[in-house]
Amino acid sequence: MAVERKFPGIIDKPMSFCPGCGHGVISRIICECLEELGQDQNIIFPIGVGCSSNLGAGLTTDRLHCSHGRAAAVATGMKRVNPDNLVVTYQGDGDAYSIGLAESTNAAYRNENITVITVNNTNFGMTGGQMSWTTMEGQKTTTSQHGRDCSITGAPIRFPEMVAREFDIAYAARGSVSSPANIRKTKKFITEALKAQMNKEGYSIVEVLSPCPVNWGMTPIQAMERLDKEVEPYYPVGVIKARKEAK
Repeated sequence: MAVERKFPGIIDKPMSFCPGCGHGVISRIICECLEELGQDQNIIFPIGVGCSSNLGAGLTTDRLHCSHGRAAAVATGMKRVNPDNLVVTYQGDGDAYSIGLAESTNAAYRNENITVITVNNTNFGMTGGQMSWTTMEGQKTTTSQHGRDCSITGAPIRFPEMVAREFDIAYAARGSVSSPANIRKTKKFITEALKAQMNKEGYSIVEVLSPCPVNWGMTPIQAMERLDKEVEPYYPVGVIKARKEAK
């Protein structure tokens, strides 16, 4: 009797994300979306440096670990020479918005036909929990030990809103893993972003809010509560710019 597979076929082995982290859920729903769209054998992942790097170890797909912050630039090259493949970056907020802000912004500015998935856990998760451009006001990190002072550092960046407002991109949304309902919404956002690329509409981005219990100094339950009560009010979940067909 055949055993029904309980997870997407392109996931090869367990990934080594920290307990309570949202990366495992996010990577799974990306793979589910690809499988449901029939694109799981037609995908290339340019993967950022950070916690996101663990994605590559668990997949059977084509992927490339990029220099820190450069995934959007690498994705641009990949898509231009492989226009029939889906190209999806997988990055953290520090990689995409701090170190890679120029590359991320320019890909959106040019409306490159790629899909960007950015996991926002409000810090540089892998390298020690330093402050990133998405760190919340007052949040303590290893480089803001008294809490982020926005009068000195500026306010946390809302990148999807910025590129949706300023550039002619195809799709932008923000999801979260704070509840089953939000996970379902996030999966829908990722599906729509992938469809935008499949339809050659241009640049699409989905930012996904994720807890980081280790660097936040919290239990997984406490971190999820913080995500819901503190992070999501500043980074609202929903569609920011809809695809033409979805309006």
